[in-house]
Amino acid sequence: MGLLAILKKIKQKEKEMRLLILGLDSAGKTTILKRFCGEPIDKIEPTLGFNIQSLQHAGYTLNLWDVGGQKSIRAYWRNYFESTDGLVWVVDSTDRMRLELCKQELLDLLQQERLAGASLLLFANKQDIVGALSASDIADVLELNTNKQYDNRHWSIHACSAVTGEGLAEGMGWIVDDIGNRIYMLA
Repeated sequence: MGLLAILKKIKQKEKEMRLLILGLDSAGKTTILKRFCGEPIDKIEPTLGFNIQSLQHAGYTLNLWDVGGQKSIRAYWRNYFESTDGLVWVVDSTDRMRLELCKQELLDLLQQERLAGASLLLFANKQDIVGALSASDIADVLELNTNKQYDNRHWSIHACSAVTGEGLAEGMGWIVDDIGNRIYMLA
C-alpha cells in the first residue's frame, strides 16, 4: 500500500480538512473567518500573524488558518502550506489599484509545490460596497479562465460580503464538497 493511500485512509477516519485563508492585507480574511465561526465582526484589527479556528461543517472538521496579508508577512506564508487541502484566496473587489499585485501574489502561490493539490476558492469580497467589481470581472483580471496555471487545479470564484455574510456559505460549501470528493471518496 502506497504512502498516499495510507494518508487518505487516515484522513478518511478523521474527516478533517485544513483550509488556508490568504490574500492581500485588508481584503477581509479575518472578517470572513469570524463570520464563519459566528463571532462578532465589529472590531477587526489587522492580523499580524495568524488566527486558527476549528469548526464543524457538513460532517467535517475544518481547521481554518487565517494568515496576515501585509507585505512584510507574505514571505512567511510558505510556513503554513504543509498539509493544506484547500486555499481560500480573498480579493478586495473594491481595491482596483492592487488587483495586479493580487494576481501576481496568487500566481506565485500556485507555483508552490506544497499547494499543488489544494482546491482553490476565490472570494470576490466586499460586494456590499458600491463600485465593487463583480466576480466575473475579478476572474478576468486574475486570468482564471486563460492562465495555464489554473488548468489542472480545482477552482471556483464566489462573490461575497464578509460583512453581510452573503455568498460565504456557497463558497464554503463548494470547497468542502470539492475536497471531500477529491480526497475522501478516493480512499
